[in-house]
Amino acid sequence: MPAALAVIVIFIIFFLMSAIRILKEYERAVIFRLGRLIESKGPGLIILIPVIDKMVRVSLRTIALDVPPQDIITKDNVSVKVSAVIYFRVMEAKKAVVEVEDYLFATSQMSQTTLRSVIGQSDLDELLSARDKINKELQSIIDSHTEPWGIKVANVEVKQIDLPVEMQSAMARQAEAERNRRAKVINAEGEFQASQKLADAAKVIGEFPTAVQLRFLQTMSEIATKNNTTTFFPVPIDLLAPFLSKDDDKKAGAKK
Repeated sequence: MPAALAVIVIFIIFFLMSAIRILKEYERAVIFRLGRLIESKGPGLIILIPVIDKMVRVSLRTIALDVPPQDIITKDNVSVKVSAVIYFRVMEAKKAVVEVEDYLFATSQMSQTTLRSVIGQSDLDELLSARDKINKELQSIIDSHTEPWGIKVANVEVKQIDLPVEMQSAMARQAEAERNRRAKVINAEGEFQASQKLADAAKVIGEFPTAVQLRFLQTMSEIATKNNTTTFFPVPIDLLAPFLSKDDDKKAGAKK
């Protein structure tokens, strides 16, 4: 009797260990009974029939899948190396187990081929400046292919773009030329605005000739504040015109 009781106890323990499963909040169990799909259960405590039921555990958490760098030739024949990262999660555990053998490997391969295809149809300038557009296009294409597997692709981000050294030098020269062009344009606009202001000032001085004398006196005052031993100050001919006219009158009277 003790031996038989021990066998029964061991059998009960084995049965409980084989039948009872505890699933976490983010896990689901896809159950097969004699090879046929029954249902998915979880989270919490579930009971299986030993030997008859088989369980496949599936995580419903978001997975960040790294796409390794891919050597791609763009539409304008530039060789680049592009890497990306994909965020997805399993929405239907039964499809993720039944419809595809390994959904992680399948999603990775689908992501790599789609990345090569989309980048190959884009120009280098578009790849560098319109990355959001390319990310959305990648997300849409990959999501449409993985939907039958019960997988939802939430986001795709192009992580890094490696350019050849020759292309980096060419882009650096292009950026430098663009900065020089902007500097020349800004300088020309400044000269144009200054010329307009000078023209307006000339009109005012033309209407009021005494303004020239006031300007000269102001300049002399500014120069006097500095520690200068010698000062060269131009005197306009207009200031000497009254004196010159008097000398001419005296010379004309003397000749008479």
